Amino acid sequence: MNITSRLPEVGTTIFSIMSKLALEHSALNLGQGFPDFPVSAKLIELVHQQMKEGHNQYAPMPGALPLRKTIADVIEKTYRQKIDFETEITVTAGGTEAIFASISALVNSGDEVIVFDPSYDSYDPAIRLNGGVPVHLNLLPPNFSIDWNLVRSKINKRTRFILVNTPHNPAGAVLSHSDLKTLETLAAEHDLIVLSDEVYERIIFENKIHESVLKYPDLAKRSIAIFSFGKTFHATGWKVGYAIAPQHLTQEIRKAHQFITFSVNTPVQLALAEFLNDPENYLHLGKFYQQKRDFFLESIKGTSLQPLPCFGSYFQLLAYDERFKKSDREMAEWMTREMKVAPIPVSAFYKDQSDHRLLRFCFAKTEETLRKAGEILKKI
Repeated sequence: MNITSRLPEVGTTIFSIMSKLALEHSALNLGQGFPDFPVSAKLIELVHQQMKEGHNQYAPMPGALPLRKTIADVIEKTYRQKIDFETEITVTAGGTEAIFASISALVNSGDEVIVFDPSYDSYDPAIRLNGGVPVHLNLLPPNFSIDWNLVRSKINKRTRFILVNTPHNPAGAVLSHSDLKTLETLAAEHDLIVLSDEVYERIIFENKIHESVLKYPDLAKRSIAIFSFGKTFHATGWKVGYAIAPQHLTQEIRKAHQFITFSVNTPVQLALAEFLNDPENYLHLGKFYQQKRDFFLESIKGTSLQPLPCFGSYFQLLAYDERFKKSDREMAEWMTREMKVAPIPVSAFYKDQSDHRLLRFCFAKTEETLRKAGEILKKI
């Protein structure tokens, strides 16, 4: 059959490629971003309980009511922003679906969306599948900060969205109060929608504060904030996230959401609603992952690899020196085959395949896994 691909250059993701290579060579997989330690036994028991009680049919399209109510309570306590659980929260099949549904609903043919690279690999295809035009602006190491003057220069009458990510995957950078105020000003001046990927909101270090778009009332009025229970509760395979947006944006997002997944796993939603009622289940996540980051950094002391600043997420970037005459893709593959540790090349997160000789390592692993990885990396 003769077809024209809408994503002709898209193949298997780098995450799948590196995970397959890691499996083939029995390498420690620090590439794909998933924890290798268990989900809370209490949370699993709550899911089991909901299943046994018969909550196994479709949930309401916007999300189970108890979960939306609990999310609204948590948001108000966290960001001092009142959210209407009926009209401003949509539970989705992970953060990725929340992003796709938002773009599908609100990006029209020819609309431009500003994206900051390195960026999560679903952003660009989601924009193009919906007829939008991604405008990629590069963030540069070591700080990966946004050049707002460059952003201003790229905004024109076709610009519809600005897509931001904080804490940032893969860089571990976080946006500041000043960044959010500048974003608020630009969005108001040019009547833009802000799509804010905040799935690592709870994983932030060094006493830094997560600057959500929801903390800024004027910005919140034109923003969609995306969150993920998979990241917060170490359950990436459950694929449950949510989008928070003003009513006029939410009603459009739900129009797309109902034809993408319609609704999300019922017993898991109801279990999460109960689990969220105890703040102890999520308030200390930053400290938990900072200890893992520090353990990983201590484990690799003595290697030639140099860590870049990491203030959030569960990824650490390491730079390799010019002794290695390899691109970051070649370096990642060599490390997987020969050294038995699999990272992700950071060039995969850039549209222009910029090679800054950087590799991303996931430290959402047990100390045993991180210790083994450190012993190997010290040989490099």
